[in-house]
Amino acid sequence: MSVLFLGGTGEARVLAQRLQDSGIEFESSLAGRVRNPRLPAGAVRIGGFGGVAGLVDHLLSASVRVVVDATHPFAAGISANAAAACEKAGIPLLRLQRPGWTDGTGTWTWVDEHERAATAAVTGASIFLSTGRQTLDRFLGPLAAHRVLVRVVEPLDHEVPHSWTVLLARGPYTVAGERELMRENGIDTLVTKDSGGALTRAKLDAAAELGVRVIVVRRPPGPRGVRTVASVPEAAEWILRSGALPL
Repeated sequence: MSVLFLGGTGEARVLAQRLQDSGIEFESSLAGRVRNPRLPAGAVRIGGFGGVAGLVDHLLSASVRVVVDATHPFAAGISANAAAACEKAGIPLLRLQRPGWTDGTGTWTWVDEHERAATAAVTGASIFLSTGRQTLDRFLGPLAAHRVLVRVVEPLDHEVPHSWTVLLARGPYTVAGERELMRENGIDTLVTKDSGGALTRAKLDAAAELGVRVIVVRRPPGPRGVRTVASVPEAAEWILRSGALPL
């Protein structure tokens, strides 16, 4: 193998298609947290490696030359393991991470943790919670008595308060659709995380139009010393310069 992608994002899928079209040998690895993920082009493995030691074994046994960490901006554990494993194995690592959103109006409330987002949201009357199902436990206590609309890609595996409504949906979303959703549910507070990108940006634009308060969880810091690029062309160029099989 030439390249190992730690993927799951739209950018990872675009990069995989680009390398397949160029004849580069690679494999994409998905964590397996989503039951029906959008699969990238090329070879795909699903499931964890067994921590840093397991990833080191895989890198060496598969003769990986370079690794691209194109996981979600909030997949801090995976990124930390990738950095540690690549350092131990002596394999170059690149982080491909889309730029975060910016507060152009100065009206967003930024917090460092989901727990703080839950605390900030308690003053809302009807809350649109769009932070993903893996962090819902941080909101259950503080918002148990609130009207909450939760949007997730897959069904939850635990109960939520009776005052909560669970909506199953997968992006991309439109501003018109998000505007109508917020109006129908009387939303006055939106809680989200700084995922960045255009796929789920529409809710922020709709919230701005409707005057809905926005609470955003900041991204966790990435591993130190890992080179990071923000675009697929930059990542593709780095791969070709770092020992991947030539075109």
